[in-house]
Amino acid sequence: MARWTMHEKQTSAVPLQRTPVDPWPVRIALAVTVLAAAATLPMTGTARAAMYKWVDEKGVVHYTDKVPPEAVDKARIELNKEGIPIKQTDKALTPEQKRALEQDAERAKETARANEELARRDRALVSSYTSEAEIDLARNRSLQTINNVILSSQAFSEQLNKRKVDVEAKKVELQGKPAVAVLDRELESIDAELSRQTELIAQKIRETAVITAKYDADKQRWRELVAAKVTPKASAAPVQSSGTAVVPVAGTAKK
Repeated sequence: MARWTMHEKQTSAVPLQRTPVDPWPVRIALAVTVLAAAATLPMTGTARAAMYKWVDEKGVVHYTDKVPPEAVDKARIELNKEGIPIKQTDKALTPEQKRALEQDAERAKETARANEELARRDRALVSSYTSEAEIDLARNRSLQTINNVILSSQAFSEQLNKRKVDVEAKKVELQGKPAVAVLDRELESIDAELSRQTELIAQKIRETAVITAKYDADKQRWRELVAAKVTPKASAAPVQSSGTAVVPVAGTAKK
């Protein structure tokens, strides 16, 4: 049905002409849209496996389109429609295996921490001393400090023993008098202090052995580190021997 439109300053109506439309561009655009929508549909399907390959306890290989309940914890391979593996799932670990892996990981961490601590101590050792004499000097200073404490404790213990002898003598003189009770309490105090001083001396003697062993180990480690640092330089030095003819390598002699 024709459409009509009115133009200004005209007394008659002019019919509107309809321009014919070419249908091919529209059809092409529609086809492209359909193809694009269809291309997205198989993408979800290709990402999923078409078949699963797994092995049971008897070693029998199975191919199934779904993972059965008895194969959930087993190793399996997902295959696409062409039979190409697209994903591999390892066998589920037992609680014992999980604990073993956790223990191995913890041991690895402890080893790494120990190695780092050893490296830190090595760096400090090399940077702190330039000779074995300096190590001996540091050891002697530490031992002297401990020895001073031992000597002081021994001197104090000697004074306590003298006081103990005096109190015991006075206790004999005042036998049967009220003052004896006071002397008994003093003797108890002296014995307790002597016990503390004896333990202190024993502790310091143990510390002496520990410090001596520490500095001996430091000296040995220092020697190893210095030797490892010097050896590569020594081996890199050119070796010359008198009276030995130098044979040119083939192809390098000048003509």
